[in-house]
Amino acid sequence: MKLNIGFIGCGKMASAIIKGVLASENKDLYKIRGAEVNAEFAKQASERLGIEVVSDSKALVKNSDVIFIATKPNNVVEVLENIKDELTADKLLVSIAAGVSTSKIEKFVPNTKVVRIMPNTPALVNLGMFGICEGSKASDSDVELIEKILSSLGRCIKVEESQMDIVTAISGSGPAFFYQVIEDMARAGEKLGLDYEKSLVLAAQTALGSAQMVFNRGETPVQTLIDNVATKGGCTYVGICEMKDKDSTKMFFDVIDKTAQKANALGKD
Repeated sequence: MKLNIGFIGCGKMASAIIKGVLASENKDLYKIRGAEVNAEFAKQASERLGIEVVSDSKALVKNSDVIFIATKPNNVVEVLENIKDELTADKLLVSIAAGVSTSKIEKFVPNTKVVRIMPNTPALVNLGMFGICEGSKASDSDVELIEKILSSLGRCIKVEESQMDIVTAISGSGPAFFYQVIEDMARAGEKLGLDYEKSLVLAAQTALGSAQMVFNRGETPVQTLIDNVATKGGCTYVGICEMKDKDSTKMFFDVIDKTAQKANALGKD
């Protein structure tokens, strides 16, 4: 039998996961449905995603084994109040809401198994990154089930819940930061006289290859990868020195720190 998966909210992040699962080799193992706040939004989401999308969240939960809450953080409590009577003990609730702790969710549904994840949009191209932690009622097998669903969309790491805001900042928000770096490099190339689209390809492919080199490095420190390219006295070394002079390390720390703080604040609103 297929595992019935329901998504309450079919926005950008939920859509990335849904499309990723539907395009994966495991797609035949799952039946995916969605719910949106009204009939018009449900119709639009259904046409966009190619799945059944209803406007009745209770009905969705009743007919789902795994339920993803994919709404904005400040809407989670309202959603929980609406669906709590349908959340029987055998169902698994998965939250992707930034900053909303499993303990906060469990206050409204104390007998429900809860898993919290932080996804990112590269799941659309099967290169997603997912941080996972479990609530007090969830078991290792519940986490393994979610990892199985998500593994075809990228990589999964299990972390302590206290670390989830950091995960949000690095991988949840991270794609936008890397896009900005790629765009800045491409615009620099354009300003220096190279066609923008060619500069963009150069920057994006270099980012992709460099990331793969990090994964392939084995026990080699990332600093060694840097040193292998930035030979002292060479042109790359000059560029690295410029980054150090501008204190890029502090800049990126501040970016991640402020983003993590915002993620934490979202869960308290």
